[in-house]
Amino acid sequence: MRPGCSACGLVHEAEQGYFVGAIYVNYALSVAVGLGSVLLLDALHPMSLAVELSLAIPLMVAVPLLFFHHARSLWLAIGYVATDLDRRAARRR
Repeated sequence: MRPGCSACGLVHEAEQGYFVGAIYVNYALSVAVGLGSVLLLDALHPMSLAVELSLAIPLMVAVPLLFFHHARSLWLAIGYVATDLDRRAARRR
């Protein structure tokens, strides 16, 4: 990733441990995709649980790898919005 945004100057590399929240975002997406795919397969084309899991588990392994940078960007955006909301609230006091 680039060290910062060329448009607004937001630093992408924050202090150590900052992106632990991105792991939670990535995990939540993996669970949603895995559970969603099993439920969707079961609703559209009922199969045995073993077959459904054999299709869902590789997907659940691939999603975190493909979504890694997007999860970090989403976590950065959440932090940016939360910090901006804190600043606005502090100005009102």
